[in-house]
Amino acid sequence: MSVDKHARREVPVDTGVMLKGLVIGFSIAAPVGPIGVLCIRRTLADGRACGLATGLGAATADALYGSIAGFGLAFVSGFLVGQAPWLRLSGGAFLCYLGIKTFLAAPAERAAAAAGNTLLAAYASALVLTLTNPMTILSFAAIFAGLGVAGEGSYAAAATLVLGVFAGSALWWVILSGGVGVFRDRLGPRGLRWLNRISGAVIGGFGVLALLRFGR
Repeated sequence: MSVDKHARREVPVDTGVMLKGLVIGFSIAAPVGPIGVLCIRRTLADGRACGLATGLGAATADALYGSIAGFGLAFVSGFLVGQAPWLRLSGGAFLCYLGIKTFLAAPAERAAAAAGNTLLAAYASALVLTLTNPMTILSFAAIFAGLGVAGEGSYAAAATLVLGVFAGSALWWVILSGGVGVFRDRLGPRGLRWLNRISGAVIGGFGVLALLRFGR
């Protein structure tokens, strides 16, 4: 009986942790970086589904890094941070490749069909790109500590926190891809061509910056 009472007392704590995770995930996803530009471009060029798949790939990576910080896996965090230069190198090279590919891409006349392989590729590329920035772990650790949730509670509480992080990050990508998708039909082939060029230049610029920081 005492176990049941204890479980009931933990419900509001878990709810509070979930809300904190949601706020953390949303706030980390919201700043527009290369993944944000990629999501916007794919939404406008290929449709909302492709843009959302891109965002969900980033949200999954956020949840993975959030779980490392939330569960206190210091050895994993330390290894990834130690490999940051090489991860930054690979991520920068991938961004340069995506930038060039996007810059040279011919504009689509209409939104692409939501084919499974296309959505999977969009999801996987965003997941890989986000995972090449292991410094995100430090961001999560700092925010968790600042909000008083670092190492808080049991594994169940940590899992709830990570679920909140994913939900908050995913919420941002739903808002971004949905909002940007409203303007998709207003862009003609010429507008999409310039979108590809601008997006490609911006994404490639992020890649060049990452390469210039290699070894620092």
